[in-house]
Amino acid sequence: QVRLVESGGGLVQTGGSLRLSCAASGRTVSDYAMGWFRQAPGKEREFVTAIRGSIGNTYYADSVKGRFTISRDSAKNTVYLQMNSLKPEDTAVYYCAAMSRLSLDVHEYTWYDYWGQGTQVTVSS
Repeated sequence: QVRLVESGGGLVQTGGSLRLSCAASGRTVSDYAMGWFRQAPGKEREFVTAIRGSIGNTYYADSVKGRFTISRDSAKNTVYLQMNSLKPEDTAVYYCAAMSRLSLDVHEYTWYDYWGQGTQVTVSS
């Protein structure tokens, strides 16, 4: 079992940057596929990015490719989401999630076993 706690959300202007953190307690983050999802009001939860495997293969939604970067620090048992060039359409609650079955599709939120409480990101125009 793992407990996930996100932090780092806030209000930023268009073009700004934020770094989200997802601190895990319990098992190490490298034992899981770690994903970030987001959900805007009235919309479905959508995949943002994930990192998986011992070498840390990464996956990104087309909408964030080139602007967002996922990384992990095994010593701190923390996963990060660096968000640059933020746009108003990035406004959402961002969730960190862990998936124990590493062979499953990281893009599909239903496969994830553990979720954080979410952190709000608001990008003003």
